[in-house]
Amino acid sequence: MIDVETELFSEVSSKVRERYPNINMTGEYVKSPSDFPCVSLVEVDNATFRNTQTTESQENHVVVMYELNVYSNKTKGKKAECKEIVAFIDELLMELNFTRIMLEPVPNQDNATIYRMLGRYRAIVSKNKTIYRR
Repeated sequence: MIDVETELFSEVSSKVRERYPNINMTGEYVKSPSDFPCVSLVEVDNATFRNTQTTESQENHVVVMYELNVYSNKTKGKKAECKEIVAFIDELLMELNFTRIMLEPVPNQDNATIYRMLGRYRAIVSKNKTIYRR
């Protein structure tokens, strides 16, 4: 299995933490964050790209999907804070050849005072860990 999750998370999180030193950044889904602002970036799908699979069933590429969740609980400006953080991470992922397939605000069921944005990003990754848009 081709796996770039650790490398991708490390690269993105180091840049996010550099820009937002007090951010809570995690590689696991968070239902209800304890610290804000909070970002989770998680690989939610990793499937063999069948077009380049060998006749011996060896994979040369995988299609990966990452899910981005950004949370803010500010009294004023939580939507703006989420959008700013999302825009920064979106730019980082685009530079890494990911394609955004969706981005939307999501009601936070557990606590309506928390603003949450959800994004999904897709790319194709080769066995030598090169990331392609298609």
